[in-house]
Amino acid sequence: MQLVRGLHNLQPQARGCVVTIGNFDGVHRGHQAILARLRERAAELAVPSCVVIFEPQPREFFGPDTAPARLTRLRDKLALLAAEGVDMVLCLAFNRRLRELSAAEFVQRVLVDGLKVKDLEIGDDFRFGCDRAGDFEFLQAAGLRYGFSVDASTTVEVLGGRVSSTRVRQALVDGDFELAEALLGRPFRIAGRVLHGQKLGRQLNAPTANIQLKRRKVPLTGVYLVSCEVDGVIQPGVANIGVRPSVAGDGSAHLEVHLLDFAGDLYGRRLSVAFHHKLRDEQRFASLEALKAAIAADIAAAREYWQSHPLMKSPK
Repeated sequence: MQLVRGLHNLQPQARGCVVTIGNFDGVHRGHQAILARLRERAAELAVPSCVVIFEPQPREFFGPDTAPARLTRLRDKLALLAAEGVDMVLCLAFNRRLRELSAAEFVQRVLVDGLKVKDLEIGDDFRFGCDRAGDFEFLQAAGLRYGFSVDASTTVEVLGGRVSSTRVRQALVDGDFELAEALLGRPFRIAGRVLHGQKLGRQLNAPTANIQLKRRKVPLTGVYLVSCEVDGVIQPGVANIGVRPSVAGDGSAHLEVHLLDFAGDLYGRRLSVAFHHKLRDEQRFASLEALKAAIAADIAAAREYWQSHPLMKSPK
Protein backbone atom coordinates (compact mmCIF):
# COMPACT_ATOMS: atom_id res chain seq x y z
CA MET A 1 0.00 0.00 0.00
CA GLN A 2 1.25 3.47 -0.89
CA LEU A 3 1.00 6.36 1.58
CA VAL A 4 0.82 9.82 0.00
CA ARG A 5 1.05 12.83 2.31
CA GLY A 6 -0.59 15.80 0.63
CA LEU A 7 -1.99 16.43 -2.84
CA HIS A 8 1.36 17.86 -3.99
CA ASN A 9 2.93 14.40 -3.64
CA LEU A 10 0.44 12.61 -5.90
CA GLN A 11 2.09 10.91 -8.86
CA PRO A 12 0.33 10.69 -12.26
CA GLN A 13 -0.16 6.92 -11.94
CA ALA A 14 -2.07 7.43 -8.71
CA ARG A 15 -4.77 9.49 -10.39
CA GLY A 16 -7.95 8.06 -11.84
CA CYS A 17 -9.05 5.92 -8.90
CA VAL A 18 -11.96 4.74 -6.78
CA VAL A 19 -12.09 6.82 -3.60
CA THR A 20 -13.59 6.83 -0.15
CA ILE A 21 -13.15 9.53 2.51
CA GLY A 22 -13.30 9.45 6.29
CA ASN A 23 -11.51 9.13 9.61
CA PHE A 24 -11.63 5.31 9.60
CA ASP A 25 -10.84 5.34 13.31
CA GLY A 26 -10.67 1.70 14.40
CA VAL A 27 -11.31 0.35 10.89
CA HIS A 28 -14.36 -1.40 12.32
CA ARG A 29 -16.83 -3.64 10.51
CA GLY A 30 -18.73 -0.68 9.10
CA HIS A 31 -15.50 0.64 7.61
CA GLN A 32 -14.63 -2.85 6.39
CA ALA A 33 -17.90 -2.99 4.45
CA ILE A 34 -17.04 0.31 2.71
CA LEU A 35 -13.54 -0.96 1.92
CA ALA A 36 -14.92 -4.21 0.51
CA ARG A 37 -17.11 -2.19 -1.85
CA LEU A 38 -14.10 0.01 -2.68
CA ARG A 39 -12.07 -3.06 -3.69
CA GLU A 40 -14.96 -4.39 -5.73
CA ARG A 41 -15.45 -1.15 -7.68
CA ALA A 42 -11.69 -0.74 -8.21
CA ALA A 43 -11.55 -4.23 -9.69
CA GLU A 44 -14.55 -3.55 -11.92
CA LEU A 45 -12.99 -0.36 -13.28
CA ALA A 46 -9.42 -1.72 -13.28
CA VAL A 47 -8.13 1.32 -11.35
CA PRO A 48 -6.45 1.76 -7.94
CA SER A 49 -8.41 2.11 -4.71
CA CYS A 50 -7.74 5.14 -2.51
CA VAL A 51 -8.73 6.09 1.02
CA VAL A 52 -8.56 9.79 1.93
CA ILE A 53 -7.93 10.48 5.63
CA PHE A 54 -7.02 13.56 7.64
CA GLU A 55 -4.31 14.33 10.20
CA PRO A 56 -5.21 15.52 12.71
CA GLN A 57 -8.76 14.24 12.59
CA PRO A 58 -11.18 17.17 12.17
CA ARG A 59 -12.61 17.00 15.69
CA GLU A 60 -9.05 17.07 17.06
CA PHE A 61 -8.38 20.24 15.06
CA PHE A 62 -11.51 22.01 16.25
CA GLY A 63 -11.33 20.88 19.89
CA PRO A 64 -8.18 18.99 20.90
CA ASP A 65 -9.29 18.85 24.55
CA THR A 66 -12.81 17.64 23.81
CA ALA A 67 -12.17 15.32 20.86
CA PRO A 68 -12.73 11.63 21.64
CA ALA A 69 -9.81 9.31 22.22
CA ARG A 70 -8.62 7.54 19.09
CA LEU A 71 -9.17 3.83 18.75
CA THR A 72 -6.14 3.60 16.45
CA ARG A 73 -3.06 5.72 16.00
CA LEU A 74 -2.14 6.61 12.43
CA ARG A 75 0.47 3.85 12.17
CA ASP A 76 -2.01 1.18 13.27
CA LYS A 77 -4.77 2.58 11.07
CA LEU A 78 -2.51 2.38 8.03
CA ALA A 79 -1.63 -1.23 8.84
CA LEU A 80 -5.32 -2.12 9.11
CA LEU A 81 -6.13 -0.37 5.83
CA ALA A 82 -3.30 -2.22 4.13
CA ALA A 83 -4.69 -5.50 5.48
CA GLU A 84 -8.03 -4.62 3.87
CA GLY A 85 -6.35 -4.47 0.45
CA VAL A 86 -6.30 -0.69 -0.04
CA ASP A 87 -3.90 0.40 -2.80
CA MET A 88 -3.26 3.96 -1.65
CA VAL A 89 -3.95 6.25 1.31
CA LEU A 90 -3.96 9.99 0.71
CA CYS A 91 -3.34 11.70 4.04
CA LEU A 92 -4.34 15.37 4.02
CA ALA A 93 -3.15 17.78 6.70
CA PHE A 94 -6.28 19.15 8.36
CA ASN A 95 -5.24 22.75 8.89
CA ARG A 96 -6.86 26.15 8.56
CA ARG A 97 -6.41 26.18 4.80
CA LEU A 98 -8.20 22.85 4.35
CA ARG A 99 -10.79 23.78 6.95
CA GLU A 100 -11.70 26.92 4.98
CA LEU A 101 -12.35 25.06 1.73
CA SER A 102 -16.00 25.06 0.74
CA ALA A 103 -17.58 21.77 -0.24
CA ALA A 104 -17.38 22.80 -3.91
CA GLU A 105 -13.70 23.73 -3.59
CA PHE A 106 -12.91 20.42 -1.85
CA VAL A 107 -14.54 18.46 -4.66
CA GLN A 108 -12.72 20.48 -7.33
CA ARG A 109 -9.24 20.47 -5.76
CA VAL A 110 -9.12 17.09 -4.08
CA LEU A 111 -11.45 14.78 -5.98
CA VAL A 112 -11.44 16.19 -9.51
CA ASP A 113 -8.11 17.99 -10.05
CA GLY A 114 -6.12 15.95 -7.53
CA LEU A 115 -7.34 12.36 -7.67
CA LYS A 116 -9.36 12.48 -10.93
CA VAL A 117 -11.88 10.26 -9.16
CA LYS A 118 -13.78 7.67 -11.19
CA ASP A 119 -16.07 6.43 -8.45
CA LEU A 120 -16.73 7.64 -4.89
CA GLU A 121 -17.83 5.27 -2.13
CA ILE A 122 -19.05 7.27 0.83
CA GLY A 123 -20.85 6.86 4.14
CA ASP A 124 -24.44 8.03 4.04
CA ASP A 125 -23.79 10.41 6.97
CA PHE A 126 -20.60 11.99 5.61
CA ARG A 127 -20.48 15.79 5.60
CA PHE A 128 -17.64 18.11 4.62
CA GLY A 129 -16.71 21.66 3.66
CA CYS A 130 -16.52 24.82 5.74
CA ASP A 131 -20.17 25.50 4.86
CA ARG A 132 -21.23 21.92 5.77
CA ALA A 133 -22.94 21.76 2.38
CA GLY A 134 -21.07 18.64 1.38
CA ASP A 135 -23.27 15.59 1.80
CA PHE A 136 -24.32 12.60 -0.28
CA GLU A 137 -26.77 14.60 -2.43
CA PHE A 138 -24.16 17.28 -3.04
CA LEU A 139 -21.64 14.65 -4.15
CA GLN A 140 -24.17 13.01 -6.45
CA ALA A 141 -24.76 16.35 -8.17
CA ALA A 142 -21.00 16.91 -8.41
CA GLY A 143 -20.57 13.46 -9.90
CA LEU A 144 -23.06 14.25 -12.66
CA ARG A 145 -21.20 17.50 -13.35
CA TYR A 146 -17.69 16.06 -13.41
CA GLY A 147 -18.32 12.53 -14.61
CA PHE A 148 -17.81 10.26 -11.59
CA SER A 149 -20.23 7.89 -9.94
CA VAL A 150 -21.22 8.10 -6.26
CA ASP A 151 -22.43 5.19 -4.14
CA ALA A 152 -23.61 5.36 -0.53
CA SER A 153 -22.51 2.63 1.84
CA THR A 154 -25.21 0.68 3.62
CA THR A 155 -25.35 0.81 7.40
CA VAL A 156 -23.84 -2.24 9.10
CA GLU A 157 -25.66 -3.39 12.24
CA VAL A 158 -24.29 -5.71 14.91
CA LEU A 159 -26.21 -6.91 17.96
CA GLY A 160 -29.11 -4.55 17.42
CA GLY A 161 -27.23 -1.35 16.68
CA ARG A 162 -25.26 0.53 14.06
CA VAL A 163 -21.53 -0.10 13.99
CA SER A 164 -19.62 3.11 14.70
CA SER A 165 -16.40 4.28 16.31
CA THR A 166 -18.49 5.96 19.02
CA ARG A 167 -20.17 2.66 19.87
CA VAL A 168 -16.80 0.90 20.04
CA ARG A 169 -15.49 3.56 22.45
CA GLN A 170 -18.53 3.15 24.67
CA ALA A 171 -18.10 -0.62 24.71
CA LEU A 172 -14.50 -0.13 25.87
CA VAL A 173 -15.59 2.30 28.60
CA ASP A 174 -18.21 -0.24 29.71
CA GLY A 175 -15.64 -3.03 29.74
CA ASP A 176 -17.73 -4.95 27.19
CA PHE A 177 -14.92 -6.50 25.17
CA GLU A 178 -17.18 -9.07 23.53
CA LEU A 179 -19.20 -6.24 22.01
CA ALA A 180 -16.06 -4.32 21.07
CA GLU A 181 -14.69 -7.40 19.30
CA ALA A 182 -18.00 -7.96 17.51
CA LEU A 183 -17.98 -4.34 16.28
CA LEU A 184 -14.31 -4.35 15.26
CA GLY A 185 -14.19 -7.88 13.87
CA ARG A 186 -11.12 -8.51 16.05
CA PRO A 187 -10.04 -7.95 19.67
CA PHE A 188 -9.31 -4.35 20.60
CA ARG A 189 -5.56 -3.75 20.66
CA ILE A 190 -3.09 -1.03 21.54
CA ALA A 191 0.40 -1.28 20.07
CA GLY A 192 3.60 0.50 20.98
CA ARG A 193 7.30 0.18 21.61
CA VAL A 194 8.61 -1.08 24.96
CA LEU A 195 10.63 1.63 26.68
CA HIS A 196 12.74 1.75 29.82
CA GLY A 197 10.60 2.95 32.71
CA GLN A 198 11.11 3.55 36.41
CA LYS A 199 11.72 -0.19 37.02
CA LEU A 200 9.18 0.03 39.87
CA GLY A 201 7.51 -3.22 38.81
CA ARG A 202 10.59 -5.17 39.80
CA GLN A 203 10.34 -3.79 43.34
CA LEU A 204 6.69 -4.89 43.39
CA ASN A 205 7.50 -8.45 42.23
CA ALA A 206 5.75 -7.75 38.94
CA PRO A 207 8.16 -6.66 36.19
CA THR A 208 6.29 -4.87 33.44
CA ALA A 209 6.79 -3.84 29.85
CA ASN A 210 6.31 -0.07 29.70
CA ILE A 211 4.68 0.55 26.33
CA GLN A 212 4.94 3.92 24.63
CA LEU A 213 1.47 5.26 23.85
CA LYS A 214 2.05 8.51 21.90
CA ARG A 215 -1.58 9.44 22.51
CA ARG A 216 -3.19 12.60 23.81
CA LYS A 217 -6.00 10.47 25.25
CA VAL A 218 -6.60 6.76 25.73
CA PRO A 219 -10.00 5.13 25.08
CA LEU A 220 -9.95 3.09 28.31
CA THR A 221 -8.35 3.15 31.76
CA GLY A 222 -8.03 0.55 34.47
CA VAL A 223 -6.58 -2.90 35.05
CA TYR A 224 -7.23 -5.51 32.35
CA LEU A 225 -6.52 -9.07 31.36
CA VAL A 226 -4.54 -8.93 28.15
CA SER A 227 -2.49 -11.02 25.77
CA CYS A 228 0.51 -10.33 23.54
CA GLU A 229 2.15 -12.35 20.81
CA VAL A 230 5.89 -12.66 21.44
CA ASP A 231 7.99 -14.63 18.96
CA GLY A 232 4.92 -16.42 17.67
CA VAL A 233 3.69 -17.44 21.14
CA ILE A 234 0.59 -15.89 22.74
CA GLN A 235 1.49 -14.73 26.22
CA PRO A 236 -1.34 -14.05 28.70
CA GLY A 237 -0.93 -11.21 31.14
CA VAL A 238 -2.39 -8.34 33.11
CA ALA A 239 -2.05 -4.65 32.28
CA ASN A 240 -2.64 -1.25 33.80
CA ILE A 241 -3.45 1.67 31.56
CA GLY A 242 -3.82 5.13 33.04
CA VAL A 243 -1.98 7.87 34.86
CA ARG A 244 -0.69 5.67 37.73
CA PRO A 245 -2.09 7.77 40.60
CA SER A 246 -0.05 5.92 43.24
CA VAL A 247 3.26 6.73 41.54
CA ALA A 248 4.84 10.13 41.03
CA GLY A 249 4.87 10.87 37.33
CA ASP A 250 4.10 13.38 34.62
CA GLY A 251 0.32 12.83 34.66
CA SER A 252 0.27 11.34 31.17
CA ALA A 253 -1.23 7.95 30.40
CA HIS A 254 0.97 4.84 30.49
CA LEU A 255 0.42 1.23 29.50
CA GLU A 256 2.27 -1.31 31.63
CA VAL A 257 1.95 -5.01 30.88
CA HIS A 258 3.00 -7.92 33.10
CA LEU A 259 3.21 -11.16 31.14
CA LEU A 260 2.62 -14.22 33.31
CA ASP A 261 5.63 -16.55 33.58
CA PHE A 262 7.50 -14.75 30.81
CA ALA A 263 11.23 -14.20 31.06
CA GLY A 264 12.97 -12.25 28.34
CA ASP A 265 14.13 -8.86 27.18
CA LEU A 266 11.39 -6.86 25.48
CA TYR A 267 13.07 -3.46 25.45
CA GLY A 268 12.86 -1.78 22.07
CA ARG A 269 10.36 -4.27 20.70
CA ARG A 270 6.93 -3.28 19.44
CA LEU A 271 4.13 -5.14 21.20
CA SER A 272 0.47 -5.33 20.25
CA VAL A 273 -1.63 -5.74 23.39
CA ALA A 274 -5.08 -7.35 23.03
CA PHE A 275 -7.62 -6.51 25.76
CA HIS A 276 -9.99 -9.25 26.92
CA HIS A 277 -11.52 -8.47 30.31
CA LYS A 278 -11.58 -5.65 32.85
CA LEU A 279 -10.53 -6.47 36.40
CA ARG A 280 -10.99 -3.12 38.10
CA ASP A 281 -10.70 0.63 37.79
CA GLU A 282 -7.39 2.34 38.32
CA GLN A 283 -7.11 3.55 41.91
CA ARG A 284 -4.75 5.39 44.24
CA PHE A 285 -3.12 3.42 47.06
CA ALA A 286 -1.81 4.94 50.27
CA SER A 287 1.53 3.12 50.16
CA LEU A 288 3.71 0.99 47.94
CA GLU A 289 2.89 -1.99 50.18
CA ALA A 290 -0.81 -1.52 49.48
CA LEU A 291 -0.05 -1.18 45.78
CA LYS A 292 2.09 -4.31 45.90
CA ALA A 293 -0.76 -6.27 47.53
CA ALA A 294 -3.23 -5.06 44.89
CA ILE A 295 -0.90 -6.04 42.06
CA ALA A 296 -0.43 -9.50 43.59
CA ALA A 297 -4.22 -9.86 43.74
CA ASP A 298 -4.53 -8.75 40.11
CA ILE A 299 -1.94 -11.32 39.03
CA ALA A 300 -3.71 -14.06 41.01
CA ALA A 301 -7.01 -13.11 39.35
CA ALA A 302 -5.29 -13.16 35.95
CA ARG A 303 -3.90 -16.64 36.56
CA GLU A 304 -7.31 -17.92 37.56
CA TYR A 305 -8.93 -16.35 34.50
CA TRP A 306 -6.36 -17.64 32.03
CA GLN A 307 -6.53 -21.14 33.47
CA SER A 308 -10.21 -21.27 32.52
CA HIS A 309 -9.77 -19.24 29.29
CA PRO A 310 -6.63 -20.67 27.69
CA LEU A 311 -5.18 -18.81 24.73
CA MET A 312 -4.59 -21.61 22.25
CA LYS A 313 -3.98 -19.48 19.20
CA SER A 314 -3.39 -15.92 18.14
CA PRO A 315 -6.59 -13.87 17.97
CA LYS A 316 -7.52 -12.51 14.55
